[in-house]
Amino acid sequence: MAKVIMGIKLKDSIQSYRYLSPAIISITILSVLPMLYTIFIAFTNYTLKNQNHGYGTANGWKVVGLYQFQQVLTGPLKAEFFPLLEWTLVFTVVSTLGAFIIGLIFAMALGDKNMKEAFIYKGLLVIPWALPGAITIISFKGLFNSQYGAINSILMQFNLIHDPILWLTSPMTSRVAVILVNLWLGFPYMMNVCIGALAAIPDTYYEAADIDGAGRWEKFVSITLPSLTNVSYPLLIANFAFNFNNFNSAYLLTEGGPSKAGSSFAGWTDIIGSATFKMSVDKGNFGLGAAMSILLFVIIGTLSIINMKISGQFKEVEN
Repeated sequence: MAKVIMGIKLKDSIQSYRYLSPAIISITILSVLPMLYTIFIAFTNYTLKNQNHGYGTANGWKVVGLYQFQQVLTGPLKAEFFPLLEWTLVFTVVSTLGAFIIGLIFAMALGDKNMKEAFIYKGLLVIPWALPGAITIISFKGLFNSQYGAINSILMQFNLIHDPILWLTSPMTSRVAVILVNLWLGFPYMMNVCIGALAAIPDTYYEAADIDGAGRWEKFVSITLPSLTNVSYPLLIANFAFNFNNFNSAYLLTEGGPSKAGSSFAGWTDIIGSATFKMSVDKGNFGLGAAMSILLFVIIGTLSIINMKISGQFKEVEN
């Protein structure tokens, strides 16, 4: 009897894997194999120049161990990589927290029950999220143009500036432009997250606070913010990881420029993701690009785990 039951369970398991096989094959081909290939390439000197000479030949590519990682962390690229990492962290933190704060402000404003037309504003504010990001960024490239861009024209008409701002050709203003575009693309998502989280807060909390004589700021700090944290913190971590590797904003708007003196592959607005792309595609150094992509993965994973542990996201729910 036991053998019959085990046979039935084995048959059911095989049947389940048959149904899952298309997904398993797709994930293996499209995700697992490229990841394994990238890891292998990171330990070689594979470049555009030696790829046609074959593996292990005199002029071909070969395994070089940790050489590529040493180039980035302790070698000649160290002076370029760590400032690049610093700017990537600034870009990520400002983009993530800025989008959350803007989204929270809009969510609280739209949550006013006396605002009958709130659904109209919600639809309008979601437009930046609904449009394709690449098209939006390319449109901003024209808006930020220093000669004929609409942003400079509006600022000059209101006498806020007297000379055109070099948005895409000056180091600091180009970084500001990249962050502004990323905030524009990111705040609608955070607004929707906050709208859902605010709707889940019971009205009885605020009614009890009114009885105790709490003001708006006290209710925000003691009720709204803690309630939002439980819902939004995991999404903030996911958004942080996304922004850390946000290739589009850094590359499509400025192509990583303006160029930085003394840097062989990264411009003023490049983040690690776009610099890795340049190293692989523009420079043709696939081994070094693969090593940088692995470092990028390690950095994102480490920061995410630290954030989750600090916030207590790994703790089990106590009964």
